[in-house]
Order: sequence, then C-alpha cells, then structure tokens
Amino acid sequence: MIKKLTSIRFTYIRSHLYALFLTTLALLSIFLMVYVLFTPDWLTLGAIFAFILIYLILGLIISFYAGFKSSSSMKERIDYLSVIISQYANGNYQSTIHFVDNDEITRIGNELNELGGKLQNQVKSLQRMADEKSAFSKSAHKTAVIEERQRLARDFHDSVSQQLFALTMMAEAGLKQIDSNPELARSHFQEVVNAGRTAQTEMRALLLHLRPVYLSGDTLPEGVRKLITELEQKSQIDFKLDIDEALSLSNTTEEHVFRIIQESLSNILRHAQADQVKIQIRQRAKELFIQIVDNGQGFDLQHHSSRKTSYGLKTMQERSEELGGTLSIRSNQGKGTYIDIRIPQS
Repeated sequence: MIKKLTSIRFTYIRSHLYALFLTTLALLSIFLMVYVLFTPDWLTLGAIFAFILIYLILGLIISFYAGFKSSSSMKERIDYLSVIISQYANGNYQSTIHFVDNDEITRIGNELNELGGKLQNQVKSLQRMADEKSAFSKSAHKTAVIEERQRLARDFHDSVSQQLFALTMMAEAGLKQIDSNPELARSHFQEVVNAGRTAQTEMRALLLHLRPVYLSGDTLPEGVRKLITELEQKSQIDFKLDIDEALSLSNTTEEHVFRIIQESLSNILRHAQADQVKIQIRQRAKELFIQIVDNGQGFDLQHHSSRKTSYGLKTMQERSEELGGTLSIRSNQGKGTYIDIRIPQS
C-alpha cells in the first residue's frame, strides 16, 4: 500500500491536491479580508464557508481525475524505460526504445539506447578477446612444452649423459687394469660406484620435475607429505616436516606453493649434497610463511653462475611473485642454504 502511494500516479495527484489546498487558502483569505474591511450585504460568513466547501469537493474530484489522467503518459514511458533496463540486465543489449516527445524522458531513452550499443560492442570485444586469449593460451602452452623439453634435454646432456660417459670410461679403464694392477682397478671401480650414485641422484631430481604440477585433489599438507615420503624412499636425506594441518588456502596458492617446494627439493637433490632438510609451512595471521633449510654445501649468492641452480631459483621467485609474496635466500659455502617465503593472505 505504501509503495503504491509513492508511485508516479499518486505523485501527480498529490501535486494537484497541494495546488488545491493553496488555492483554497488564498480564496478563503481574500473573502475574509473583504468581509472584514467592507462588510457587503451579499457576502456573509455562511456564504463564504459554503462556497469554500463546494470548491473543495469539486477540487478534490477534479484533482484526482486530472492527476490520474495526466500521469498515464508519464507512467507508460517510465515503464518502457524500466523494461529496457531489465533487458540490459539480462544481457539483451540490442533492445531499443523510441519516444516522440522532445523532453527529459526522451533524452534518457536516447542515452539508454547509446548505452545498449556500447555494451553490445563491449560484449563483442570481450568475446573476441576470449577467443584470442584461448588461441594465445594454446600457443603459449605449446611453447612452454617445447622449452621445457629443450631444458630437460640440456639437463640430461649436461649431467646424466656426461656422467654415464665418464662411468663407461672408468669401467673400461678398470677392466684393463684388473689383471695387471688390481689396486688401481679397484680405485677405478670405486669411482664408477660414486659416479653411478651421482647419476642416480641427478636422475631422481630430473624426474622430480616431471611429476604432476597439480595436487590432484590432495590438500597441500597431504601432497607435501606424499612427496617427502617418496623422496625418503629414494634418497639418503633425512627430511623434517613441520606443516600446519589447518591451512586455509585457495587452490591456486596451494598449487604454486607445492610447485615451489617441489622445485626447491629438486635443487637440493641435484646441487646441495645435503643429508638433512627441514621444511616449515605455517599460516600466521594474514601471512603464509614457508622455510626450507638444508645442511648442504651451499653456494655464493653474489658469484654463483650455475645455470641450473639459477633457473630453479628464478622459477621459485616468479611463482612467489605471482602470489604477491617475497622469496629471500641466505647461503654460504659449506653452511647450507635457507629459503624464506612469505605470501600475504586475504
């Protein structure tokens, strides 16, 4: 009921009633002033109030009729505006509206038509951008796959392939000395064993890169525990994990953090020569804190030039920055490496 009293029709009726009220007051004031000042015989108090009463009754009837009648056109035009706005809200930007009058409502209708045209153009532009993004994504994926294959091929050639070649040469040298110089042959075969272990470690680290990037439905704590369990079975490293089981992270954050940990462990396997690794993952207030520490040989941050090491650290840095976080590294020769990652949480 209250909503109807505030509609455009009742707004018109109220304006007519307000005009009637003001006119009635003005007429009553004039009649009373004439009566007091001049006191004519034909003007009596009874006549004044009778006239005012008749005027009010007729005025009320006329005000309601005129207000209702004059608001019909306005209400119809506003209803048209409401319909076209609803069409725009539902995504139908091709709808238009046309008025013949040259007033403010017509101007609003024309502006809505222009807005619909602009929205329609934006929709076409977004669809075109989505198609271009899809094509670009496919192209970028292919490029990334090719680059990753090339990188793995370089890594296999620079590490495992050369180690296997050296292993073959040492084995052949040992075979030649086995009868004439058994001690020398023994040292050659010991070098073969050491080279084989190194190649095996390098191979495990490279295969770690080929693991799935995604957690495949596991939570971050579950995925990290599975990764460490697998590495403990295949290496001599003692892992110590301290992770908050009640982590509340988005899927994107979990996947990036998992990949960062995977990359860091791969670097440790390949370069650190460590036998102890500590991993701590904690959520503090509005920040995710990750620390990875190893007791390996470390490296000089200012002068390290290993392409493999710097590539892995660069990848970790990029993933941290994608999450809006920071990555800091502390390392010295013979004193291990400390990696601290802080990622803000909303």
